[in-house]
Amino acid sequence: MPAVFVLIWSTGFIVAKFGLPYAPPLTFLVLRYAFSIACFLVWIRFSHAHWPRGRAQWQHLALTGVLMHAGYLGGVWVAVKSGMGSGLAALVVGLQPVITALWLSWAGSPSQSGPGKAPPAQVTLRQWAGLALGLGGLLLVVARKFGSGSEVTALTLGCTVVALLSITAGTLYQKRFVQPTDVRTANAVQLIAALLVTLPFSLLETEAIVWNSEFIGAMAWSVLALTLGGSSLLYLLIQRGAATAVTSLLYLVPPTTAAMAWLLFGEAITAATVVGTALTAVGVSLVVRPAKRQVR
Repeated sequence: MPAVFVLIWSTGFIVAKFGLPYAPPLTFLVLRYAFSIACFLVWIRFSHAHWPRGRAQWQHLALTGVLMHAGYLGGVWVAVKSGMGSGLAALVVGLQPVITALWLSWAGSPSQSGPGKAPPAQVTLRQWAGLALGLGGLLLVVARKFGSGSEVTALTLGCTVVALLSITAGTLYQKRFVQPTDVRTANAVQLIAALLVTLPFSLLETEAIVWNSEFIGAMAWSVLALTLGGSSLLYLLIQRGAATAVTSLLYLVPPTTAAMAWLLFGEAITAATVVGTALTAVGVSLVVRPAKRQVR
């Protein structure tokens, strides 16, 4: 499941390259949320999936939807549309594992809320080493993609920082407060909340949509693969795994995206990309590897 998640999630910037030239970013996301909700509702109807119980869980899911869909996707897509390169945007958002580890090391976060839970495990030295290796590999992979200073403006940098903080906060919040829920109904609630928040801002955009094969293909992949597939896998990974281990998988996204760009667009893969990918893989393995049991 983690390998499939990384492959699907890595296509996000590829889809942006195909779809954003033909639509404004927030309007594209509103349509993506609407189509995704429709697909989930059909899936829920025929599978008889159970909806979350209690108002509190609906509120928790809605807040994570605003953070992990509206905040994260909105920030990244507006930044890329406004001129920030995909490599630089990936670098900023790729700092999430470090921020997650710093937060858990400082404050801690139990795997589930409620009384009688064991105290949270702190980030170990081995995991810190893995996070450092992953960050180093990430920097090597995307360093060659740094363009001129024109792509870094107050708008683009602010949007990527909002995206970074949103997905980090959403991951930690979901792990802390959201009880185990059917992934289909949970995603539907999250997307409805993201749609309600994004829609008013999308009405301020004036660019028209160009309905061509590239736009339709990008929209179809965004709905079927990224939302129904990638978002569902991320929800399951957060529900079943430790926050640090799950977010460290995002280190693998920029190297995987670079490989896809080489296959699809002929972008060169340098020696730095190969070395960075290897460092990133080693770093992730150090983070997600289970700790050895201590023998009394």
